[in-house]
Amino acid sequence: MMTDPIADMLTRIRNASLVHKKEAAIPYSKLKLSIAKILEREGYVSKVEETKTKPAFILVTLKYHGRDSAIVHLERLSTPGHRRYVKKEKIEKILNGLGLSILSTPKGILTGAEAVKKNVGGELLCEIY
Repeated sequence: MMTDPIADMLTRIRNASLVHKKEAAIPYSKLKLSIAKILEREGYVSKVEETKTKPAFILVTLKYHGRDSAIVHLERLSTPGHRRYVKKEKIEKILNGLGLSILSTPKGILTGAEAVKKNVGGELLCEIY
């Protein structure tokens, strides 16, 4: 049994990008799809699509600049054993604004910048740059 599906998702994406795979297949969940859509919107992956097969998967098409992956660093911050929550005033910029933090807030899954704009804090899921 898997205790941290988000960490599994991030590890699958990280491993696929390290070996220069075209795409990564991730078991489907609404939360994982929301995180993947943010990665797509912010330009870290090329395309995110759901498969209609049983069991359902999320196919994440990775993005590269020449031989280098668009994803340099992808880290899970809050874990099942140690949840990390931040207030709206304490949301930090990742890599001076070049990176991205993803939070689970009462208004949905948001980036750190969106959470600040919407004036909400939440659980700090991961950071990427």
